[in-house]
Amino acid sequence: MEEMEDATSMLPFLPLELRSSKLSWPSTSVEALEAMSRGPDHSRVESGEVLAMAVSHMRDGSEPFFAPFAAEGYALFFDDLMSREDAEKWFKEVIPFLANLLLRLPKLLEDHWKHPYGYSRSRKRRVRTGLRILDRQQAGMVILNRELIAALLACSFFSLFPVIERGSKDLPMINFDKLFANLYESYDEKQESKMKCITHYFHRISSTIPVGVVSFERKVLPLESDPLVPYGMVDFWSKSAFPLCHLEVHDSGLMEDHSGEVLQVDFANKYIGGGALNRGCVQEEILFMINPELIVGMLFLPALADNEAIEIVGTERFANYTGYASSFKFSGDYIDKRDTDCMGRRRTRNVAIDALCRPGIKQYKLQLLLREINKAFCGFSDDSKYQLYERVFQENCLAGLVDGRVQVSNHVSGDDALLQRDPATFTRTEGGARDKEVPDAEALTQIPDDDDNIGIVTGNWGCGAFGGDPELKSVIQWLAASQALRPFISYYTFGVEALQNLRQVSRWILLHGWTVGDLWNMLVEYSSQRFKQETKLGFFAWLLPSVTADDAMTFNALDAT
Repeated sequence: MEEMEDATSMLPFLPLELRSSKLSWPSTSVEALEAMSRGPDHSRVESGEVLAMAVSHMRDGSEPFFAPFAAEGYALFFDDLMSREDAEKWFKEVIPFLANLLLRLPKLLEDHWKHPYGYSRSRKRRVRTGLRILDRQQAGMVILNRELIAALLACSFFSLFPVIERGSKDLPMINFDKLFANLYESYDEKQESKMKCITHYFHRISSTIPVGVVSFERKVLPLESDPLVPYGMVDFWSKSAFPLCHLEVHDSGLMEDHSGEVLQVDFANKYIGGGALNRGCVQEEILFMINPELIVGMLFLPALADNEAIEIVGTERFANYTGYASSFKFSGDYIDKRDTDCMGRRRTRNVAIDALCRPGIKQYKLQLLLREINKAFCGFSDDSKYQLYERVFQENCLAGLVDGRVQVSNHVSGDDALLQRDPATFTRTEGGARDKEVPDAEALTQIPDDDDNIGIVTGNWGCGAFGGDPELKSVIQWLAASQALRPFISYYTFGVEALQNLRQVSRWILLHGWTVGDLWNMLVEYSSQRFKQETKLGFFAWLLPSVTADDAMTFNALDAT
């Protein structure tokens, strides 16, 4: 049975043993956890120094590697950096809670593997959702309830996960020992603040165990020829007649504060989480600190290939922060008010896509342009639009415009729903109701269709330490969102000077009704000249030399629409 296969395949990556077909903790771990579950009067775990000794005791005989200075890091944080009041609560309330939670982990996992499937209404089929390694080039989904996620994160806190097998599977490290070690080896405020985000999460859930679920999906664009959603080659993009979706430009604010249900881009490392559990503290790492449930994906999601992305739906944000990179600082509690879908997932959506790392002048080569646009397209594609994609890619992708618009018919219950998109608007009229019939699968989790109005929220993907061209990357993401039938893309510039004309240029392009193919072809022509050093201009100045920041008045007519 596949649920037993999942359990067996995950066992080398879990700190548990299989005895008589039952999961259990090693005896040394049980002894320590039972003692800590009864409080510090019984366990004597009432300081960071003693906590580190207890962690070391649980690891004896099962996992030899423990980061040098990790024990000193536990002691430094809980005995010196944490306030006396918070430390007292931590050892009296949070540590016993975490110990009890870990004692329940074998049962939580066994219950989880008894229900290894969900039902996808958009694909009209059962989907395997049990915890397993989501291998590269294998599209799939894992759905975990949030109590199980909390227990797995408690394993990370105590640094209990085996590490020996992880390298062979291209998996990132998941234990917190390196995070604590870095805090001691080279203290800085950002490392302390990262630890404060993590411990704040455990403080919060110790009083109220989270409910609901989180889904982790590995998305793959097939490299072979596929009539539905292929890995796009030159003709796929150059001949695309799709209109460009609406582009919103934000010169200030934070992506994660964007209102409404959107798909937020995680500027990811190919190893999801990047340096979150090490020294890193830029966009992806901060996202994982304020939404700690994202971290659990590092347990079972191997490194991303060029044609892959990871979408995570349902995590809760727990922390506020200020600053970025070296100035990052935990600034207190955050109450996440996003509601939940029918499946119990919070309407928080993140998609991890990794950009080219320091490509330099090579980023203007056609092969690398294709890599980046297909990476974004993979992340932005929407499984709930399966039937839409089927009709679009089979009938309209290379067929050209119909009366100035692309028509997409979505057959649902035999009825047509006409989706019409022009360069400035996105409207939808339906001729029939959605199919309400569900196969006889009452015990299965319902994986719901997504709302058609979910757009993309992004910013300067791959443009910081990775060295990407902001103008190039903004246009690539706009093209990918349009091709994926997203209704809009909200772009946060973070004040980057190169993007000061993004709003004006995009309005001019939309006003003139350009298609995805039109803009892509101009981007390719520009990139060819830039690679050959025939121009030193940025893309916007090359494309529309007359458009400057002072030309905003030109577009009042478009603003009024």
